[in-house]
Amino acid sequence: MSMSVVRRRLSLAIICGWVILPAYSQVLEEVVVTAQKRQQDSQDVGIAISAFTGDQLRALGVEQSFDAAAFSPGVHISGNLAGQNTQFTIRGVTQNDFNDVVEAPNAAYLDEGYLAVAQAQTFAVYDIERVEILKGPQGTLFGRNATGGLVHYISRKPGFDETSGYLDATYGLFDSNSDATQIKLEGALGGPLSDNVAARVAFLFNDQEGYLNNLYPAQAPAGLGGGSPGTGAGADMGDAETIAVRGTLDFQISEDTLLRVSANYAKSEVPTGPYQSKSTIAVVDANGELINVIDTPANETRLSIQGTGDAGGDAIDGDQLLPGAGIGLPGRSVPGGDFFGYVDPDGAGWDTSGDFAFANQGETETKGLNARLEWAFDNGMQLTSVTDWKSYDKLLFIDVDSAPINQLANYAGVDATSFTQEVRLQGETDRSRWVGGFYYLNIDTMSDNGLKAPENSIVGTFVTPVDIGVVADLKTDSYSLFGQIEYDFTDRLTGTFGLRAIREEKEFETGIGVYLSFDNFTVNQGDFLSNPFGAGSPFRESANTSDDLWAGKLQLDWRVSDDLLIYAGINRGVKAGSFNAPLLGAFLGSGGASGLPYGSEELLAFEAGFKSTFQNGRTRFNGSAFYYDYTDYQAFLFVGVGGVVINADAENVGVELELQSSPADGWDFLLSVAAFDATVKDILLRNGSPLPARDVDPTYAPEFQATGLARYEWDAFDGTMNARASVSYSDDFFYNLRNFDADKFDAYTMVHAGIGWLSSSERWAVNFDIRNLTDESAGIQGFDLAVLCGCNEVSYQPPRWYGLNVRWAF
Repeated sequence: MSMSVVRRRLSLAIICGWVILPAYSQVLEEVVVTAQKRQQDSQDVGIAISAFTGDQLRALGVEQSFDAAAFSPGVHISGNLAGQNTQFTIRGVTQNDFNDVVEAPNAAYLDEGYLAVAQAQTFAVYDIERVEILKGPQGTLFGRNATGGLVHYISRKPGFDETSGYLDATYGLFDSNSDATQIKLEGALGGPLSDNVAARVAFLFNDQEGYLNNLYPAQAPAGLGGGSPGTGAGADMGDAETIAVRGTLDFQISEDTLLRVSANYAKSEVPTGPYQSKSTIAVVDANGELINVIDTPANETRLSIQGTGDAGGDAIDGDQLLPGAGIGLPGRSVPGGDFFGYVDPDGAGWDTSGDFAFANQGETETKGLNARLEWAFDNGMQLTSVTDWKSYDKLLFIDVDSAPINQLANYAGVDATSFTQEVRLQGETDRSRWVGGFYYLNIDTMSDNGLKAPENSIVGTFVTPVDIGVVADLKTDSYSLFGQIEYDFTDRLTGTFGLRAIREEKEFETGIGVYLSFDNFTVNQGDFLSNPFGAGSPFRESANTSDDLWAGKLQLDWRVSDDLLIYAGINRGVKAGSFNAPLLGAFLGSGGASGLPYGSEELLAFEAGFKSTFQNGRTRFNGSAFYYDYTDYQAFLFVGVGGVVINADAENVGVELELQSSPADGWDFLLSVAAFDATVKDILLRNGSPLPARDVDPTYAPEFQATGLARYEWDAFDGTMNARASVSYSDDFFYNLRNFDADKFDAYTMVHAGIGWLSSSERWAVNFDIRNLTDESAGIQGFDLAVLCGCNEVSYQPPRWYGLNVRWAF
């Protein structure tokens, strides 16, 4: 995208913002952040930050951790498993490998506890004090895997002043043919137990029915692949039942010493991931080499396009193992359909027909313990220790073709633990503020991934049902020393200097082969079958690595006045190399054992920005511009039915603007825009491709985003009424690194609106909201499977939702 287009779009957004882009209550509420390991007003921190209080998150309808991305310029979402595993994309930096041995490049934290497994970035939001979204490398103070930025959720604390709490109930209805409903209950109670002990307990229960209406066995073929995969097949999808609880105890050991201990637990039961199918067709050159994938034309019956002919269903795609690819079919039985003639009944709407879809098939469970010790010394220094342990378990499923043809299912399981320990000392002098410390991280991840060929499947027609599985065990130990100092050269000019030294060690083992499949709810049971693919299989590999890395920060802050801060700096971010644990086809297609390791990535980020407050504190206007120079960026290349992380250089240049204002009594506005131009360089369409490498756009990275929010409040009914609306626009974006024409979600505009009442005592609140007012089919995640089934699997944000919420606070 040219910068002239960026300027035109920015101009349009700013011009239209006050007219059509409507925000949340208390826009200019001061948000205290800890982005530099101490409490500061977000306007005083020379970092591009989007910060929201818990009340603001609730007013915005944030229910899941990733929902906050919609209201932060330059932040989007990526992931896999049709939204059941969703991660953050920050300024185009993302990672959507579906194996949890691969960590995300954007770190996520809960109460300074690192969420080490990608799946853990998806969690229910309840009883939250605030969220801080920091953009750009944050490795100096927050450590590893924060090259793109980080998202930090901070829960509410007990407090020693008074007892307080709330009960919150929501009833919602999804506007789809499944008539799905949602019931959510949330509550918290906290306060002093004695002069020196305080406690807080919070809980969440959410029961959501499936909004994706499944018409199975509609369009199921009569012959091969038409048999049911098992009892209960064809369930509606998109539902979830979540139970979560968190408890916190504060011990005021002395006037200068506080010990905080917390525990949390969450469990979700979900169905098969809510993917849908769209028909696609591969385009190959004269040598049968895949060069593009397009949406299947309405009258097309070929399996793939080779000039004016049909290359069949076996186009070269990285020497992948593609069970069922073409299987000798003469062509598509229905013009415009997939290999087997399936056409989604309403396109991107909320009706589908999928066979491998089962209720309560998947589950995630997370447990955590956290201990924080704060010890203030008489000389003004403070020692802080943060100890965190977490356990992660999951098993989730998707239907590979997301259609009524019984081919293959994909599963992703993990059993992992993480332990972190940080000890830091901080203090200040008349002209400086400093912090330094030690950080240790241990992650032990065991993953189970693979492809399931259930009963009556195309593969299962010829052999007994099997799991084509990959098991992996990755142990990580990471040690860091870090320090940062801010020095005031003058009353207005401050320099920041930071450095982090990292030692990271990994031990990796993997096995790839075939298991017998006993049912649709368990995976990789028993032992590998011997030599199912001839000599050498099952494939077993092991390796170790040890890396020395460093991150750094140099920055100048110029406080032009009390209301204007200008900053500019250079940050160096790093993310250690690691290992792929690919599906069998991707293992063979990426060079076998040689394709397992990938190297560390390094980011040199140049950024300048400003933060301003004017109109007597009623308006804030912040902006930033950045240039990223990546060496060995870790990108996920999906080919055939699997993918691997590869290293490629990349660059990105962009701008972000955010305007918040309360121009008159009762009125609040917010407008944010973000635009960037990112390129990942020299990407081959597959390992060993004879075609020249090409420069591509990163995945899940819309080049332009804009969000507008507005709210009006007035006195009524012995309290206050409010009306609010929001509009979020996202440019189109690719979901496959090869950037084929069919592998792109269209631009979308999401509209939310609501009306509410708050009692004069502020104890009672009633709100009615409509989310996705225009019933937009906004793409979330997708995978290109054109050479397997003549289709792509795609998922969308939920349909229009109506909800009534009642809250009692005390």
